[in-house]
Amino acid sequence: MTPQEAFVTRLRRQRQRNRISLEEIAAETRVRKELLEALEANDLSAWPRGLYARAWVRTYACAVGLDPIDTVDEFCRLFPHGDRRGGATMQDIASIVAAGGFKEDFPELRRRATDPPAPTRTPSWQAAVAGAAKQAGDLMSGLARQVKARAGMKPTT
Repeated sequence: MTPQEAFVTRLRRQRQRNRISLEEIAAETRVRKELLEALEANDLSAWPRGLYARAWVRTYACAVGLDPIDTVDEFCRLFPHGDRRGGATMQDIASIVAAGGFKEDFPELRRRATDPPAPTRTPSWQAAVAGAAKQAGDLMSGLARQVKARAGMKPTT
């Protein structure tokens, strides 16, 4: 049994275990019963891709009592219909629309796990807090010098 078959079998068994009919799920999810039957038969040829496929799997998982996040993650790993990366789709659309071809606007966002990690930068709020702490320390040192001078003590530098 392939991982895809095991996934849809687990969905179907969970639905049957909870005694939920496909008609009930179709009414709750507003997905046609034939498409749900196709999912349970591991035939996603009539299914949409991307966001809609993930949303349908999420609502199916909720309806049968499975964790929707884990179910959608597994669906995305096993089926190309759940692919979360829109880059290929955008390139296909751009090649149709734009005569000049596709140009990546934000190449830094197309990093892969094999790429070296980006250099870490200190967030601006941390720099601001560090600057304020230094100013507060300088202020306290100045106040201590003034108090000692008024008290007749020898100032330390």
